[in-house]
Amino acid sequence: MFTKIFGKPKQEANALTTLDKLNETLEMLEKKEKVLLKKASAEVEKAKDYTRAKNKRAAIQCLKRKKLYEQQVEQLGNFQLRIHDQMIMLEGAKATTETVDALRSGASAMKAMQKATNIDDVDQTMDEINEQTENMKQIQEALATPIGAAADFDEDELEAELEELESAELEEELLQPATTAPAASVQVPAGRQPARPTPQRRTAEEDELAALQAEMAL
Repeated sequence: MFTKIFGKPKQEANALTTLDKLNETLEMLEKKEKVLLKKASAEVEKAKDYTRAKNKRAAIQCLKRKKLYEQQVEQLGNFQLRIHDQMIMLEGAKATTETVDALRSGASAMKAMQKATNIDDVDQTMDEINEQTENMKQIQEALATPIGAAADFDEDELEAELEELESAELEEELLQPATTAPAASVQVPAGRQPARPTPQRRTAEEDELAALQAEMAL
């Protein structure tokens, strides 16, 4: 539908060529307008000269030519206005075509992505994920289940035995005698320092060792 309205890419290229042609024509008309304005100004100057020379007939002819140049300038102005109008319309159509092409490309890309990932594939993938998750839970539960001799232990019996141990431990703590109080520290009166311990006398072996060390030092 969009192709019928806005045309094919070849027609878009033709629109660009048309815009270039309109630009060239506009420049040509502007140059021609400048030339005509110069000619009209020149005729005015000639009319002034003829008026000074008392040549009324020649002055009137110059003014007539000036009028003709001015008419051509006005006509060229109308041509330029029409070309500007046409260029604006073509540029708007070009922008519209580019916008529609971009939207068409986006719609095609989205359609391709939807075709690649339809809702059935998404549902199937989610089912597979849920199935794998459930299988993993079952495997973990199976690995956590005790086997062998540990499987025969009664959890309630173990809990009762643990409570008995805790009760016996508490009873034993209650029956222990109170620990003796630490000896009170001796208060030293103010101004008096405690006596220093008397140095012990060295033994004979220590005296001999000290004498030997003294001789070796000499």
